[in-house]
Amino acid sequence: MTLPGAASDPLVQTSSGREWWRGAAIYQVYPRSFADTNGDGIGDLPGITAHLDHIASLGVDAIWLSPFFTSPMRDFGYDVADYVGVDPIFGTIEDFDRLIERAHALGLKIIIDQVYAHTSDEHAWFRESRKDRTNPKADWYVWAEAKPEGSPPSNWQSVFGGPAWTWDARRGQYYMHNFLGSQPQLNTRNPEVQDALLDAARFWLDRGVDGFRCDALNFSMHDPALTDNPPVATPGKRTRPFDFQQHIHNQSQPEILDFLTRMRALTDSYDGDRFMVAEVVGDRSDEEMKAYTEGSTRLQSAYGFLYLYADRLTPDLVRQGPAQWPGGPGEGWPSWAFSNHDAPRAVSRWAEGRDPRAFVGMALLLLICLRGNVFVYQGEELGLPQAEVPFERLVDPEAIANWPETLGRDGARTPMPWRADAPFAGFSSVEPWLPVDPRHTMLAVAVQEVDPASTLHLARRLIGLRRTHPALRTGSMTMLESPGDLLLFEREDQGETLLCAFNLGHEAVAWTPPAGWTVVEAVNQADARSGQLASMAGLILAPQA
Repeated sequence: MTLPGAASDPLVQTSSGREWWRGAAIYQVYPRSFADTNGDGIGDLPGITAHLDHIASLGVDAIWLSPFFTSPMRDFGYDVADYVGVDPIFGTIEDFDRLIERAHALGLKIIIDQVYAHTSDEHAWFRESRKDRTNPKADWYVWAEAKPEGSPPSNWQSVFGGPAWTWDARRGQYYMHNFLGSQPQLNTRNPEVQDALLDAARFWLDRGVDGFRCDALNFSMHDPALTDNPPVATPGKRTRPFDFQQHIHNQSQPEILDFLTRMRALTDSYDGDRFMVAEVVGDRSDEEMKAYTEGSTRLQSAYGFLYLYADRLTPDLVRQGPAQWPGGPGEGWPSWAFSNHDAPRAVSRWAEGRDPRAFVGMALLLLICLRGNVFVYQGEELGLPQAEVPFERLVDPEAIANWPETLGRDGARTPMPWRADAPFAGFSSVEPWLPVDPRHTMLAVAVQEVDPASTLHLARRLIGLRRTHPALRTGSMTMLESPGDLLLFEREDQGETLLCAFNLGHEAVAWTPPAGWTVVEAVNQADARSGQLASMAGLILAPQA
């Protein structure tokens, strides 16, 4: 169907199947910053369990838990020292079991992180591997000889700065690390390593988890020839040595697909429609996400950083997402996020001086209207801006290394504000591991609960649209021609057609819904028939019966 006076884009997306995860809204919890129950200033598993009612009230389908595994916390849990252990700062395995039980009782699925590219250098596997060149785990990590003059084996650079190689005197070799030097690269080409990782996944599946979010999955295999990466040819600002290279050989190897097939076979052996979503980062993320989710023997979904790293929200940016996932035969299912623990919060990147509360409402509606799964990051339902963290309180190694050139990740990881009338916004009884931004305190859950016009109540209403409108949850998505800052598209499924209209600009634009359409949902727009769509307005319309 085409709007009167508008030509339809030939891109039309289709959906199939009605698995629980298809079109799901998934709430991301960053455990360190959600709720502290034992007074150490760090969030924990009992704190999550205590607030599951809040998450369930949003109407989401599942929770993604960022790492809570045993770790020295140099990268705050993404440096895993024991894949099947709960770090004592978060609680115990019994605490996790209670969390799973309560979540399932509330109808919430639980997805947990799996980090298959690297471990901590304190992992027992690495401690054994580095002893010598002949031990049983000697080939479980990526080791290589120095060049004749003693320099690293290749020119590969790490994400967090400096070479992707560190010398180890025990073995007289370099070991590889795509991230921190304390995060040695697993040799995931080794079938024994794959077996061990799948055993860890089986441990959590047996405890009732409903799926996995696979961290930095395209970093999980390297070119065994250690071929140098070519330089980036195009000019542009670069804040890290990593940005100077095309990452062809240190990551993104085709053999990753075989491992994904093994992962899918494992999860498919369990009842209950287990779900896996890949995080895919880099210049070729579009093609890799498609490859990782193609057919029925790999992962169900993947997400990249199209929106997470974007400086501005424009119609052209939004259109890129559907263009990446046209819905062809055998295509996987996309997932989208505007904010998470690795990216500055969307409202601080995109509001550009406009009313942040109004912008948050429009952005939430837009997220809910996208075809695919949507991730809602903790605090996004409150409209939290990026927190201001002074340099002396920074803990993120990337933020410290690149300060002040990047906003870093700490400002997106500060404590969840629960109450304005309690110390530290009700997160903890003591000074938290990251400071509470005073602006967040006034946006606390308890404050917004008593305000029917709050962002929290709006978020519940908007997320609920996915449960009541199949066109939003699993429908096709057809982009429509629209000028300037106006964004128009249709969602359609099971005989339901919805028209979605957004003004992403700073000024009102001339637009009137076509005759015979009625408003299903409106954000920042009092009168749909006024002839103008206000700045930051969003509308969902349906044909009149």
